[in-house]
Amino acid sequence: MVRRSVLFSPGDRPDLLEKAPDTGADVVVFDLEDAVVPDRKQLARETVATAVADLETDAEVCVRVNTLDTGGHADLRALGTAPDSVMLPKVDRAADVRGFADALDEHGLDIPVLALLETPGGVLDAPAVAAVEATDALLLGAEDLSAATGATRTGAGTEILYARERVVLAAARADVDVVDTLYTDFEDTDGLAEDAGFARDLGFDGKMAIHPAQVSVVNEAFTPDPAEVDWAERVLAAREDAAAEGRGVFAVDGEMIDAPLVTQAETILERARVAGVYDG
Repeated sequence: MVRRSVLFSPGDRPDLLEKAPDTGADVVVFDLEDAVVPDRKQLARETVATAVADLETDAEVCVRVNTLDTGGHADLRALGTAPDSVMLPKVDRAADVRGFADALDEHGLDIPVLALLETPGGVLDAPAVAAVEATDALLLGAEDLSAATGATRTGAGTEILYARERVVLAAARADVDVVDTLYTDFEDTDGLAEDAGFARDLGFDGKMAIHPAQVSVVNEAFTPDPAEVDWAERVLAAREDAAAEGRGVFAVDGEMIDAPLVTQAETILERARVAGVYDG
């Protein structure tokens, strides 16, 4: 499964829910939480339930529900057809995911949980959240996090660097996916490309998006380019030659290659493979 781009669509807008899978997003999130005002929640539940049941798409269909104490049980009851995954917002501790997993069992839903970390507690408890069996991915919500801490969001993003790094490390330890925060200015494609590239370099697998125009930019940032694929192929080919000669360290293009760089090459080819740009 690939989660380069995670696109949100308001749950009370059937026209947008229908179009979302055609944007090229790897994951489409039908949002029952922040994107829906309180007096339209029930309408959104019905609209999302219909969309989940009727859509035929290769994209991962996810539903962002409300927390259990703010309507989450009603959200789950409305899902006659199970989506591919469900997103739990405002995860503050591992117990939140465990309790939510119990609720999924109660409603007969055997689906993975994408845990959205957007509170100080969620980021600090990220390793424990990632370790919960139901957790399939961690996502960083920097806007709510910054509001909670009093931080000012900047273009450089230094105010969320620690949170980004902590969430990436927690996901890597638990071997789950990790998705970066939104880039809120959907008209600034250059800024988005730079931010997504930085997130990729930090170790994120993908990035959330709030507008269809962001999807192609995000997908490109998290898809290895031909030069990276070529380097990775040559590294792995040279590794085979070195192994046959009993050497653990070898050179490619004047660069000494050892086990960590071999792992990096394997990761590049795997990401290219799941993105559909490499079939080796």
